[in-house]
Amino acid sequence: METLLPIIVQIVTGIIGGQAVGAAVKQAAMSQLPKILSGAIGGVAGGAILNSLMGGSIDPAAVAQAAGSLGSSLNIQNIVGGVGGGAILTAIVGAVMGSMKK
Repeated sequence: METLLPIIVQIVTGIIGGQAVGAAVKQAAMSQLPKILSGAIGGVAGGAILNSLMGGSIDPAAVAQAAGSLGSSLNIQNIVGGVGGGAILTAIVGAVMGSMKK
């Protein structure tokens, strides 16, 4: 469960980031399925990239001890990486889909 929970956090925050970009960029006119899929995939990718870049800067054991059992999964890399990655990939997919409609 300890390895699955960070991925779930990245997927959920990626979907949130994708929905935010989808709502902000109306000209893309994407349906819900592409926003959800691109947000989830981008969230996992963004979280993985940010975790690899900032891996040693925050001690997960200290965070887990301070915040309980979910602390290591709800760290800044998973949340910010998920939202950012989901938003970026959704914006790219929206731009591609928008240009294909023309």
